Amino acid sequence: MPPEAPAPEPAAPFPAALASRDIEVIPGAGPVVALTFDAGANAAGLPSILQTLSGAGVRGTFFLTGSWAAANPAGVASIVDGGHRTGNHSMTHPGFTGLPDAAIREQVLGAQQTIQAAGADPRPLFRFPFGERDARTIATVNALGYVPVRWTVDTLGWKGTSGGVTAQIVADRVLAGLQPGEIVLMHIGSNPDDGTTLDADALLQVITRIRQAGYGFTTLDQLLR
Repeated sequence: MPPEAPAPEPAAPFPAALASRDIEVIPGAGPVVALTFDAGANAAGLPSILQTLSGAGVRGTFFLTGSWAAANPAGVASIVDGGHRTGNHSMTHPGFTGLPDAAIREQVLGAQQTIQAAGADPRPLFRFPFGERDARTIATVNALGYVPVRWTVDTLGWKGTSGGVTAQIVADRVLAGLQPGEIVLMHIGSNPDDGTTLDADALLQVITRIRQAGYGFTTLDQLLR
């Protein structure tokens, strides 16, 4: 019998042009904004965020840690039921630049398995904990089938009122950074010191003002087209 033909190479999990990069703006997206929400602490702001998004007819992208998904299966279900996109934010949110490649793989794949067990699929979107990355960590994440997505603007809502931030500052920061393909970083959890959820509080104003500026909304699936 003739030898079997080699198996075909698997399809690239994301466009090759996105490799070796930590994406800060959706290229060629036009006048749209991607609202993204990181979940690694608690879920205090999630009900309000989901209610606001639903009422406004906007879909977001939620980057979940595996530990958050394991502790909040109902939260994962509500994100999926709302038609939102999910991404991988590592298992336990360590800084990646100090980790060996094997530990990075454990963090990414452990989170993937846990998020999938909760009913969502984060692939192929990844966000580095603390935004810490370098060429090695980006390459390692790429090899696992993920494209890292950073942000255009951090609202700083996570700092809370104890950190000198208000809901108005959150909204103003988003609008100051408004540009085609803007990626906005917000957070689900409350500030650990003052309990505020400024991103959730500011969300309706953010959406309203973006629309008034002539922009629409997209999820990070726009990157994969």
